[in-house]
Amino acid sequence: MFDHTGWKKFDYDRDIANWVGAAHQLACTIVADSKMRANWLQCEGTWFVGVDALPSDEAGTLAETPLKGRVMDWLSQIAAKPMHPAQLSVIYDGYPKPRKGEKDRAFNYRLKRDAAHVDGLLPVGEARRRMLKESHAYILGLPLNSCAPDASPLVIWEGSHIIMAETFDKVLKDTSPQEWDTINLTDVYQAARRHVFEICPRVTVHAEPGEAYVVHRLALHGVAPWANGAAAPKEGRMIAYLRPELEDLSEWAEI
Repeated sequence: MFDHTGWKKFDYDRDIANWVGAAHQLACTIVADSKMRANWLQCEGTWFVGVDALPSDEAGTLAETPLKGRVMDWLSQIAAKPMHPAQLSVIYDGYPKPRKGEKDRAFNYRLKRDAAHVDGLLPVGEARRRMLKESHAYILGLPLNSCAPDASPLVIWEGSHIIMAETFDKVLKDTSPQEWDTINLTDVYQAARRHVFEICPRVTVHAEPGEAYVVHRLALHGVAPWANGAAAPKEGRMIAYLRPELEDLSEWAEI
């Protein structure tokens, strides 16, 4: 299923729930910190970006609570990679609003297309050319609190990772992986996205604390707007994300 859809959900796991409990306690402290809010609060206060904001270690351990469970056993068979500090992504009622400096066209894409993207392709220079600057192994999502399914859920275009892999392989296959971060992928990336929007089903992903989901590194994904009246705690919709880097960069464009 993962190879076909580009994502996989895991049912409730007590070990994951224990980690989530520790993470949630820390998360509430982090988002209340004025310096962290000044650094990470975007989209007119509707998104706390929180990159590397949770102090988990290379094994994923947080507050002496190990990151383990069925999802981690499964991931160890795919790619056993050192972890980075987890992202703390918090969405609030009213999302999305324009991000600072975001032009009308970019905001419309956020609003109408869920800001759909492939992780690691970052905008470079004034022209904001997309280049591979972060080569992730996978994306692991761990919800930290319980919210309604329409409170800005993760969105995935199923099967998009296959299209992206074929697209990027054509461009990168004759170039050394050590040079990939210098190649302008903007045009082929945007063309591939348009193709994905035409043929791939858009699905929303909802999970409760103790559950988990894994997203393929090449899957087109984003965040849906907060639905009118969607129920969530005042603290917002909190999810921890872990994206370990590939040890072998040549694997990046593979399915």
